[in-house]
Amino acid sequence: MKNLIKVKDHPHLYRDEDTGAIVNCDDIAYDRYMNRVKRKNSEKEELNNMKKDIEEIKNLLKDFLSK
Repeated sequence: MKNLIKVKDHPHLYRDEDTGAIVNCDDIAYDRYMNRVKRKNSEKEELNNMKKDIEEIKNLLKDFLSK
């Protein structure tokens, strides 16, 4: 594991000695973030499916009205 040093007054933050990067080791916050990302992606997929359905309905109506 890399050499990590705790950041003062921040219980979940560590500094990587090699790169100087700040690393957040808060697993609960990460899990919440990932759940938000998954929910957002699911909502986008649902919206795209609804758009496809609407487009299909429009095409069926156009076809019906042209006959």
